Amino acid sequence: MPENNITWDEAFCGEGNSCFRLGTDAEGNGYISILGEEDRYLTDSRDALRNLIRDIKAGKADHLL
Repeated sequence: MPENNITWDEAFCGEGNSCFRLGTDAEGNGYISILGEEDRYLTDSRDALRNLIRDIKAGKADHLL
């Protein structure tokens, strides 16, 4: 994947070993990665990532964590 200037947030850790990091870049793209593997990430628009986080917090995607 191309090199980006990603600003990573603190890790979010669920039960067990499921630790994730969220990040953004200057162009408004959102990123999600497993803690410790920030060089391997998924990317999407900031709006798409924001909606995913809202759904997780609302309990709509508990199976992801």
